[in-house]
Amino acid sequence: MYSRFHGLCAPAVALFALCAMVPAWSQGTLSLDQAILIATDRSRQLVATEASAVASRHMAEAALQLPDPVLKFGVDNFPVTGPDRFSLSRDFMTMRRIGLMQELPTEQKRQLRAQKFSWDALRAQAERQQALALVQRQTALAWLDTYYAAATRELVQQQFQETGLQVQAADAAYRAARGTQAEVFAARSAVAMLQDRLVQTDRQARNATLMLARWVGPDASRKLQGVPPWRDTYLDKSLTLDHLRTHPDVAVLQAQVLAAEGEARLAEANKRPDWTVEASYSQRGSAFSNMVSIGVSVPLQLDQARRQDQEVAARQALVNEAQARYDDMLQSHEAEVRVMLNDWRTGKDRVARYADELIPLAAQRTQAVQLAYRTGKSDLASALAARRDELDMRLQALAVEMETARAWAQLNYLSAVHGGGAGHQE
Repeated sequence: MYSRFHGLCAPAVALFALCAMVPAWSQGTLSLDQAILIATDRSRQLVATEASAVASRHMAEAALQLPDPVLKFGVDNFPVTGPDRFSLSRDFMTMRRIGLMQELPTEQKRQLRAQKFSWDALRAQAERQQALALVQRQTALAWLDTYYAAATRELVQQQFQETGLQVQAADAAYRAARGTQAEVFAARSAVAMLQDRLVQTDRQARNATLMLARWVGPDASRKLQGVPPWRDTYLDKSLTLDHLRTHPDVAVLQAQVLAAEGEARLAEANKRPDWTVEASYSQRGSAFSNMVSIGVSVPLQLDQARRQDQEVAARQALVNEAQARYDDMLQSHEAEVRVMLNDWRTGKDRVARYADELIPLAAQRTQAVQLAYRTGKSDLASALAARRDELDMRLQALAVEMETARAWAQLNYLSAVHGGGAGHQE
């Protein structure tokens, strides 16, 4: 019997040995706030969105400047036939020319183009906040999954050990003719079932650790520290429209609305064409006078109704599209947040009901059945079933608490939490 029980405990011993082989750099504890800070530092998506914002700010500065002048040079009226062919100086019409051309967009257009890139920078910054909130939320969820997987395994492991002792007691009672062989088999079956459940919880724990490693890297092997503060969230009593508008998904669409409005204003400004000025100096042969030329170019918008006006209308339609998407996202987000709040509040009530009523009742039933078994008024199978039912009740309570904690994380990290704190965000 000892060898059988020892064989069942072998996986737990192997897991302990594996943990002992973890490198020294990964030792220590990992709190929820620490995990979020590590994940934030490791995120490449944040680097990418920040680079996009920096690029747009540089482009905004460049858009304020006049276009580069164009240097022009060439030869006019170069003879290729007759007695003066291939000469640059004998024919009075031949001129070597050099000049400058400058496009002159209005200051208003340059301001609008710069503002367009400023809106792009604002959108990139909103996308960075969106990515930051996602990293924090997913890290918190992975940390919670790991935390509750470990708690579940500890609960099953405790029951596994207790049932193992009951196997030994059933064996001893059978050898002393105080018990039946059926009770021995029932106890061994309970141990095997718990062993299978232990394997499942080990798998869940490993998967949770692997997902946490996606965000925090090697630090996922550290032991988790602290209790998740899922009982309170800043949105519980302060959910307002302003809070909803600060959600990164909504903020990104708001930036897109501003960018679309800027494009529409620029399209309207483009109905006034830009002028281009040009000056050149032409050199002829020594016997002839040199020449200076000055010119102005103006695009002729001869069909504004079918060209420029159509572009303005298209840009305005894009503004309407962006605004409609923003309004729809705001409504959708409000509904989602209120659903999550309802789930979280309901979960808190259920956790309290398990702690105050269901688990104590299950524990009292287990005690009563075990007392009846010890006094010969019940059999071992009933005692094992009562203990199994109590374990199931505790596991259900843990699952409800985990579900509630995940709802809390979804709420608390809707927007980026600054400073790594889990209780409040700016």
